[in-house]
Amino acid sequence: MATKKRSRSGSRSKKKDPIFVDGKRPRPMYVDYKDLELLSKLISRHGRLVSRRKSGCTAVSQHAVSLAIKRARYMALLPYVAE
Repeated sequence: MATKKRSRSGSRSKKKDPIFVDGKRPRPMYVDYKDLELLSKLISRHGRLVSRRKSGCTAVSQHAVSLAIKRARYMALLPYVAE
C-alpha cells in the first residue's frame, strides 16, 4: 500500500498584519498607545498579549505593539490583568 503525503504549504492562509496601513508598513514603525481600539484586539480576554501566530503581526510590528501596550498599562489606559 502506497500512502500519499499531503503538502502543508497550502493548508494555512497567511493573516494580514493589523498594523499595516493600506498594505504598507508605516515608517518608522510606531503604534500609538492611545489607540485602545487596536490594542484591545491584540490582547486576550485574560489580559495577555496575543501571540504573533494568532494576530498575524510581523516581528517588528509585534515589538511595537508590545511597547504600546506596556505604555498604555503604565498610563492606566489598559489594565494589567483582566477582571
